[in-house]
Amino acid sequence: MKGYLFLFYRWLKGEVLSIPGRVIAVLFFLCLFLLPVVTQEPYYLRIVTLTIIFAIFAASWDVLAGFAGQLNLGHGLFFGVAAYAAAFININLHWPPWVTIPIGAGAAVLVGLIVGIPALRLRGMYLALVTLSFPLILIGLVFVFSDITGGELGLFGVSVFSKSRVVSYYIIAITFTVCIFIMYKFTDAKSKYLRIGVLLHALREDEIAARTSGINTTRYKLLAFGVSGFFAGVAGGLYAHYLRIAGPSTLELFFSFNALLWSIFGGLGTIYGAVAGAFILYPLTEILSLFDLGEQIRFLVLAVILIGTLIFMPEGITVWVLDKIEVKCPRCKLVNVFWRKRCRSCRADLYPEKTKMKEES
Repeated sequence: MKGYLFLFYRWLKGEVLSIPGRVIAVLFFLCLFLLPVVTQEPYYLRIVTLTIIFAIFAASWDVLAGFAGQLNLGHGLFFGVAAYAAAFININLHWPPWVTIPIGAGAAVLVGLIVGIPALRLRGMYLALVTLSFPLILIGLVFVFSDITGGELGLFGVSVFSKSRVVSYYIIAITFTVCIFIMYKFTDAKSKYLRIGVLLHALREDEIAARTSGINTTRYKLLAFGVSGFFAGVAGGLYAHYLRIAGPSTLELFFSFNALLWSIFGGLGTIYGAVAGAFILYPLTEILSLFDLGEQIRFLVLAVILIGTLIFMPEGITVWVLDKIEVKCPRCKLVNVFWRKRCRSCRADLYPEKTKMKEES
């Protein structure tokens, strides 16, 4: 038993505590799961819970646009389809959330594959304009078939996860953790076991070169749309069961643009950047909405923040922060904390240029 504990301690020290980014991630999840212990104020739990749901939504957009390079401006389509599907099944068949949410996510995958078909021939802004039209079409169908969809009011009366807010919070937090971990490993280009991340990077950088090198770009485009749609669907199902309603607001264009804003602000093509963007910007807008003037200027504040990010931190705030607190060894490529002068593994000089300048001076 002591041997296993010692091995775990060595792994924790070498693979987690020695890398600042992973330390931040561990602290983040600790704070996330300890929040109900600190406070059970309904308003705070509601804000954090919605932020968790929107973080899944933003990360799912990042899988498609940030890694596969397929710019989707109508990503709320997947979210809305899953929300409506989960709500409709729950209200009419009285199936529990653990059944309706996967079914809603499956419906979002089906829609994602259908939407992905134009991606086989379109690229760049042409694809973005096509995807932009799909939520508008679905909103029209929602109003046409108002007897089924509830029209402007939407579908309400969806069952909750639990009568306890804390239990519901933990269910959503655990789902969030699992979803983010899967998306991170799915897109990880350094993974030893799953090579999809490398192929998605190749598809994003140069689709023609990827095709000529033997990569089936059609397959991986559809895979990216399907996976992105699935996790956006999970977020939509969680949203419907948490707020007990599925309405046309989930299909609005600005709702889709939020995923884009959060991901760009946090760091495009990182997964954790989309999560950080949602956890910073969404609570900020909610706090501003508490004030009379804040409600009117919150979109202006978001615009200023985004412009400042693009000018001073073009790769996103998370990438900028990690560049400041981490340094990669020039010899073995191992990540070290910024205050170390030599690599913790191969003992190579982490700042050879600075050392050379000091020696010359």
